[in-house]
Order: sequence, then C-alpha cells, then structure tokens
Amino acid sequence: MAALVQIKETSSPWKKLLGYIGPGILVSVAYLDPGNLETDLQAGADHKYELLWIVFAGLLFALLIQSRSANLGVATGKHLSEHCKKEYPKSVNICLWMLAEIAVIAADIPEVIGTAFALNILFRIPIWSGVLLAGLNTLVLLGLQRYGIRLLEGVISILLLVLGGCFFSVMVHARPSVKEIAMGLVIPRLSGGSATRDAVALLGALIMPHNLFLHSALVISRKITRSPDGIRSASRCFLLESSLALLFAFLINVAVIAVSGSVCSYPNISSESKKQCKNITLDSAAFLLKDALGKWSSKLYAISLLASGQSSTVTGTYAGQYIMQGFLDLRMKLWLRNLLTRCIAIAPSLVVCSVGGSAGAGRLIIIASMILSFELPFALIPLLKFTGSAAKMGLHKNSIVVSLCTWLLGLCSIAINIYFLSTSLLGWITNKKMPKAASILSGLLIFPLITLYIALLAYLILKPETASQGSSDFDADSNHHDEAESEPRAEFNHTQRTGEIEIDSITCS
Repeated sequence: MAALVQIKETSSPWKKLLGYIGPGILVSVAYLDPGNLETDLQAGADHKYELLWIVFAGLLFALLIQSRSANLGVATGKHLSEHCKKEYPKSVNICLWMLAEIAVIAADIPEVIGTAFALNILFRIPIWSGVLLAGLNTLVLLGLQRYGIRLLEGVISILLLVLGGCFFSVMVHARPSVKEIAMGLVIPRLSGGSATRDAVALLGALIMPHNLFLHSALVISRKITRSPDGIRSASRCFLLESSLALLFAFLINVAVIAVSGSVCSYPNISSESKKQCKNITLDSAAFLLKDALGKWSSKLYAISLLASGQSSTVTGTYAGQYIMQGFLDLRMKLWLRNLLTRCIAIAPSLVVCSVGGSAGAGRLIIIASMILSFELPFALIPLLKFTGSAAKMGLHKNSIVVSLCTWLLGLCSIAINIYFLSTSLLGWITNKKMPKAASILSGLLIFPLITLYIALLAYLILKPETASQGSSDFDADSNHHDEAESEPRAEFNHTQRTGEIEIDSITCS
C-alpha cells in the first residue's frame, strides 16, 4: 500500500495549495493531446483566429465538468467507475466498462501516432517502430509510480512546460497580430458552414470521456480531513489547482491556433504551403512550419509533439487502470495491468501504421475522434447524476444553479457530439464513391446501433436513483475516516509505500 499525499493544516494558503497541485496537471494533458493539436492547427489554418472564442468557451465548460468529477472523488472517497459499479445492474456495467475501455483506446490512438510522427521527424524512425517505442516509453514513465504519485506528476509537468515552451517560441517567430487574437477570443463569429463544422470539431476534441473517470480517481491521492469543512476546503483547492492547469492548457491551444493562423495567412506563402494548409496533419505541419519559419521551427514542433504524445499516453493508461479496477474490481499486479492496458491501446495504431503508413494513421485519428464523440455521454451523464445526488454527495451535492448549468451545457455538448457523429456517418454512407449495395448494408447495420445508443442514453438519464451507498455522510459517520485511510480504493493504495508529503495548516477558502 502506498502512502497518500498528506494534507495538514498550515498558516500559509500557498503551502496548502502546493499539496493539492498535481491531479489538475495530469487532467489538463488531455486538452493538449496530439488530436487536439491537429484540430487546432486546422482551425487556425482555415479560419485564422476566428474560432479562438470556441476554445475559450470550451475550456470554461471543461473546467466546470472536471470540477464536478473532482468533487465526486473528494466527497465520497470513490471514483466514477466505482460509483457506476454500485449504481447500475451487471449488464449495464459491462456495457459501460466496454465503452470506457474503447474510449481509452480511441483517445490513445492520436497520442501514440503523434509520438511516432515526432520520432520520425526528429530521428527518421519508421512510423510502425515509433508506435512500439511510444508504448515502451510510456511503460518506463509509468514505472515512476513506484516512487510515488508526486514524482510522476512532476515529470508530466516538465513535459507540459516543454510543450508550451516550444509552441510559444514558434509563436514569437510567427508574430501573430495580438489585436486580432484578442478579437478572436471575445467576439463570437462563425462565418459559413465550414466554420460551424470546425467549431463542432474543436468542442468535440476538448472533453475526453476517460478524463472524467481519471480526475475523480486522482483526487483521492490526497489525504484530507474527512469533515464537511475539510471536504469543502479540498474542493476549493482542487478547483483552483484545476483552473491554473487548464489556463496553461488554454494558452497553449491559443498559441497553436495563432501559429497556424499566422503561417497560412502569410501574404508571401508559397502555393505548395497554401495547399498543405487545406489539409494539415500531425506530420505535414512540421514541413509547413519548416517552409514558413525555418528548420528550427519544425524541430521545435516535433519536440512539442513528442512531449504531448508521451504525457497523454501516460494519463490515458492511468485512466485505463482506474476504469478496469473500478468496474471489474480486478486486483492484478500494477506492472501487469499497465502492460495489458498499453498493449490493448497500441494494437490498432500498430496495425494501421504498418499497413497504411502515415496516410492510414491520419485517417485513424479522424475515426478515433468520432469514437470519442460517441462515448462522451456514457461518462458525462452518470457524473452529473451522481454529483447532483444527496444520497451520494450529502451536503456537497451540486447546487440547483450548478445542476442547471451542468445539465444544460452537458446536454448541449452531447447534442453537438451526436451532430458531429451523425453527419460524419451520414456523409460516409452517402458517399458517391461507395457502391450502392455497400451503402445500404452500412445503413442497415448502423441504424440499429443508433437505436441502441439512444436507448442506453435514455436509460442512464431516466433511471431512478438507488438507495444511499452510505459514502457521503461525514458529519456523523466516524468510521468513514478509518475506511478512507485503510481501504485500497485508489490506485495509489495498490502500489508500493512511499514517503508522505506533510504540509502544515489552513483552508483554501
């Protein structure tokens, strides 16, 4: 059993906040993964700075949703997949577990491929070899768990600083218009159908289903005072910590869009580069930056892509561990669970990269984004129901205003993702290049799946709440304190013991 990060009372709020820093950093990685970078690059190339307000609004919504996930873990001592296991019947849980695992794999595909592209750009390593190296490097990073969660959080923080430093350096050389960037951030505009489509793609790429499972589990790594005031204080601290992490993620997203927007709108851009701007991929972006800004810019881009891919694959594999442990209650050895999760995730990328090369890898990233859009409601709906439940959250459930806002924004996000998914599928089925018989067969297969999809969503939304699980009444339940300290709920409780971080006193209030 590993010791948790001990939060104790201190006279300095900054010292106390230091003890909470970490979970938000790991969660923010999902908003900077290679899939997001590719979407940002294309949005900047097509619309310059016009869609920056979409990124700003999307990350504000992401902060609201991620804070709900953190509150669930803090208030109940259980993460989202554990709550699902207790709330739903076995058949539904099996479906939710399979969907969550597919989401982890889909999220990992751009991350693994992004790492492979980065290695190819930097060292001319074949794409398929880069996929294997991405998996091995991730296992090495995950091996840092044996030395404590704080070390892993520190390494991921360094990778994010490298990512941000590279893109900010390239942005300085690209010299985007500060005034136009500011206008793009505050003035909502959607000029034409392509802007609407790209705005939907930007929103769809932001919130990852596995991130909701991950955040609710990571916060359990902090040992807090199990009292109403202690839980409220911890929730505020995690909100502040997540806000700072997502602010940094937001600035990097702005830098990526600003770089591609500046390069592709440059008056003297070559016809070849202009053509590349119409269809930017993770590997072609390097050559675009090289032509426009010089060789060093493409190398910095590759380094940032490598940092993005490696940090994202670590957190994706971490999420897979919690999902497997929560839904299935598997108690396998940590290294074996890491290996199993990693192998499942890299298998599709390895097969496609070996057969289709970089072009096949690019198409696989598009398919992965569609899968994530499909998966989001199956994590988001349970999260919103659980955090609005007095039986589970007690005094710490969502307020009426927060519930209305989260459900409204959540349903809008689900509608946007369903729209993105349905239009993509419809475009694929009605593609004139596809034989008519194949289109009919595809429709016959897809429409029953859509019916099942809607039925499961309706079940999750309308299902009556089960009786209290007895996990939220901290006012009178003195036994819960002992349980929170001794029961191996989180992954940190399954790893080897490390030293605790003790910080001396106050509340983040």
